[in-house]
Amino acid sequence: MSSESALLERAKQGDQAALAEIIAAHQGRVYNVALRMCGNVEDAEETLQETFLNVIKALPRFEGRSQLATWLYRIASNACLSRRRRGAGQPETLSVDEAGETDEEGDFTPQFFVDWSHAPEEELLTAELQAVMAEAITQLPPSLRIVFVWRDLEGLSIQETAEVLGLSEGTVKVRLHRARLKLRELLSSYFATRQVKES
Repeated sequence: MSSESALLERAKQGDQAALAEIIAAHQGRVYNVALRMCGNVEDAEETLQETFLNVIKALPRFEGRSQLATWLYRIASNACLSRRRRGAGQPETLSVDEAGETDEEGDFTPQFFVDWSHAPEEELLTAELQAVMAEAITQLPPSLRIVFVWRDLEGLSIQETAEVLGLSEGTVKVRLHRARLKLRELLSSYFATRQVKES
């Protein structure tokens, strides 16, 4: 039995130390995703708490057909999307599972580009640009944002992202491409403004 399996079994039996170890191993990543999805610390903290309450409730039913992290991150993703819908006054019940393969965004064609790929590295790392990037990410539709956050910011592979979100790899690739194009357009506006100010 692997150490993860042993840890899971202990947690299922009510071992609080094992449960604390599981939470400690994943809470940082869950919080980062929640913060990027919710856009503020208060909602991110509530989403983190909601995620682990849901994990504790569902743990006895976890059968190990997927990795623990995949299962846990799916619960976190559903919690993030539910909170976003509550904030937007939409029905709370839709999860990433139920959203499935639909693509409500339709085709996306960027409208405006500035070539910012050759910007000096020190400029790309400025606090101002990081804030602009964070704001741009909040402007993505939730179904694009959750894919972008897991794949590009949290470093999951396409396959892992697909497993976490219950989507096909093809759908993940399409949504990721759209998210990147949209972000590129939003950041192009920022760099165009900078170029005008500097000229």
